[in-house]
Amino acid sequence: MEIKNLLNTDYRIVTRMEWKNTDIRKQCLEEGIVFVTDGKKRILGMMADCDQDEPIPVGEASLLAIEQDNLSWDSYSIWLVIDEIGDPLGWIGREVIYRHLYHSYKQKKNYYESILASLPFRITVFDKDCRIRYANKQELEAQGVLLDQIVDKPMKSMDKDASVDRVLTSTDTKPVVRVTEDKKGIYTLTNVLDGGVSIGAIKIYWEAAEIEKIAMNLDSYVNLVQDLKAVFDSSYDVIYVSDGQGMTLRVSSAAERLWGYKEEELVGQTVYELEKKGVFKPSITRLVLEKKEKVQAIQTTKTGRRLKVVGTPIKDEDGNIIRVINTSRDITEESRLQSELEETKQIMQGYKRELEQLKQRTLQDGQLIVKSQLMKNVIALAEKVADFDSTVLILGESGVGKEIIASHIYQNSPRKDKPFIKVNCGAIPENLLESELFGYDKGAFTGASKDGKMGLFELAHDGTLFLDEIGEIPLALQVKLLRVLQEKEFVRVGGTRSVQVNVRIIAATNRNLEEEVRKNAFREDLYYRLNVVPIRIPPLRERQEDILPLAVHFLEKCNKQFNTNKSFSRETAELLQAYKWPGNVRELQNIIERLVVTTEQKVIEVHHLPDALLQTQTVASGVSVSNIIPLQQAIELVERQLLTMAKERYNTTTKIAEVLGVNQSTISRKLNKLGLSDDLCKNA
Repeated sequence: MEIKNLLNTDYRIVTRMEWKNTDIRKQCLEEGIVFVTDGKKRILGMMADCDQDEPIPVGEASLLAIEQDNLSWDSYSIWLVIDEIGDPLGWIGREVIYRHLYHSYKQKKNYYESILASLPFRITVFDKDCRIRYANKQELEAQGVLLDQIVDKPMKSMDKDASVDRVLTSTDTKPVVRVTEDKKGIYTLTNVLDGGVSIGAIKIYWEAAEIEKIAMNLDSYVNLVQDLKAVFDSSYDVIYVSDGQGMTLRVSSAAERLWGYKEEELVGQTVYELEKKGVFKPSITRLVLEKKEKVQAIQTTKTGRRLKVVGTPIKDEDGNIIRVINTSRDITEESRLQSELEETKQIMQGYKRELEQLKQRTLQDGQLIVKSQLMKNVIALAEKVADFDSTVLILGESGVGKEIIASHIYQNSPRKDKPFIKVNCGAIPENLLESELFGYDKGAFTGASKDGKMGLFELAHDGTLFLDEIGEIPLALQVKLLRVLQEKEFVRVGGTRSVQVNVRIIAATNRNLEEEVRKNAFREDLYYRLNVVPIRIPPLRERQEDILPLAVHFLEKCNKQFNTNKSFSRETAELLQAYKWPGNVRELQNIIERLVVTTEQKVIEVHHLPDALLQTQTVASGVSVSNIIPLQQAIELVERQLLTMAKERYNTTTKIAEVLGVNQSTISRKLNKLGLSDDLCKNA
């Protein structure tokens, strides 16, 4: 029985690109089995179904190999037989090879037994008379016998299953499958035919555990294939797979978006051909095959795209490249964004430098945060007069930071290493103010210390005395203060001896002293003596550029103090800057501290702000916009102002809805969203 007589020549060979054509698929399968080749005419596998995309692997062997070599024929269900130069002669099934080997048993006994012995199953071979002719090692060990003890024995001595008789009397080559009585495995009985007549059969026993393992591996393989297909189909980047010769094997669907070509238009073509056509330049696969290492480069496409491509070689055990996998990321838009990012970075660096300049203006008792030109002028004047001992009068509303400016003058003056005494003239009772400023001798008044006491003027000798709220000093004491400013001397309360002092005076007031002079509430001569160098600090509403830097400074200070990490939303920052701040910097500082302490969220939103702040702004400015802001944000701001005003005037959501011309349910929802629904009833 020669192999040439067993070959089936009813087959057709097509290329992978031809198989993509539905009409060719149907025509091929009508003619017989189909073998699919790649671009190099190498057999990729067998196709047996019109809807099949991936070829079933097939073996390849020469006539001589089937006759002589010790191959494992279970690796493939179909073998392609080739001649000495590699051209196909035909195909042959695995079962036909087994029958051929069985028929040649007498001539090739050792070869036949070695094949069966190498299979990882329990195998028994018996002849047409149902007598055992061979059993491999696995079967003998399972039965606990030697081969000599069972050869030529009836099969029924080991297996009483009647299926053996039915197989031998049949001409069907389809295996009979049975489950063992103990349910621990299955076995197959395969008829061996010669010329259509049964000459014996082969029994193969499968362990249930092995079957389960194979099933699990198959299920895992199917899932893996599905996962890989999903990755290919859904990947934003192009995934490109080619073999070791640059032949395109698979391309993800993103190729059509970036390259303008579908997968079927690329598969089966080499990267050299595609590069020559200008589909992409350069070919990263080509570079990988040339350098035999991972390559990363920028690639341009025929559609004008710029791609960042990483090519990775996959090598076999001998170091030969068998696959090249490329991933391509579209960076056309990223290049534009990179330019915008660089521009933004430069702007941020400018802000950073400006912030650093602000941080560098540090004081002993606080910090100067200055951005407006008005305050820059104030600081420049303060630093200019700091070098001289002239009396300075700081004017401004309560809370604008008069004490900070006084401290700044002191820190930049030649007296910075001498005492700096601060006194709030409005916080000390009139009957005690004189003794606090000028001191007293022993016995000056009831309750006086027996040793007397130095006043603040003496304590500030050679240094600086800051008289805050100077407008609160009573008229009787103003005469004595004028003498100190003119003569640099004074007499303690209850004393008779003059005390000489060298003190620089910095005074401050939130009153209009000129008006106080006209009312005879302040001495004119003292006013002119104090008003040598006046410095007016503008209120916060006149220098809105300073509001956000101050707010951020106070926020950072509170975060550090309370170990928090709060921040402002953009809407909150804009609202803080738009507010008029009647209490100036002191009010701003207190509001920021309150927000840090009471807000649970990390980001301080508009609805966290005190109602008084929003209400005051609403009353003061009505509906107004001080900066260019997004339309939706402006709508939300006006909506909040309207709802806050309506809530103050009306006590029910029904009345508010009537006034604003909307449904009561709309008002309730919006009030709840803004946290304004407390103490309101639905109905009037």
